[in-house]
Amino acid sequence: MTGVYVCSLIVNEPQSIPADRAYHVVRFPFGSAESYDDHGMHQTAQPDGHTVTDWRRDDRSGLIWPAVDGWGELHALMYWGDGDYSEVRDRFVRDPLSLSTGYDSTCTEDHPPTPGGQYRAKSWGIFVHPGTPIGLLVTHTAPDPVDLTFAEFKLVIHPVEDA
Repeated sequence: MTGVYVCSLIVNEPQSIPADRAYHVVRFPFGSAESYDDHGMHQTAQPDGHTVTDWRRDDRSGLIWPAVDGWGELHALMYWGDGDYSEVRDRFVRDPLSLSTGYDSTCTEDHPPTPGGQYRAKSWGIFVHPGTPIGLLVTHTAPDPVDLTFAEFKLVIHPVEDA
């Protein structure tokens, strides 16, 4: 294994995040709407046999399936719409839908609102493995749904043996 593997996702379409205080997978379009996926880590036909038919309704559209074992650098950018919230929250999660190894969250952060827009960027490093998808999840404390107006989610894998 040589080189670096990259999957870079972007969505420039608002997603309504329910007011249930549960974490929700941020969903991303496939194909030409993607920023970069030359290694096939974000495809409608997923490694476990499931095919996503509607990225806007299927949480699996928020999954990146690592192509190789390695050290993964995770990056995310989130723009929140106006809302009556005291916090917006986000986290990276290995297997957020419990499809393989089970839900395992990391880099959970909460942020009180600031004057102006709520624009959040984050980075984190973890070991990643094929067969264990990664997701970006968000929630908020508002009494009504709030739009996540823009999001990016990126995985950069530096292959390592015995990760």
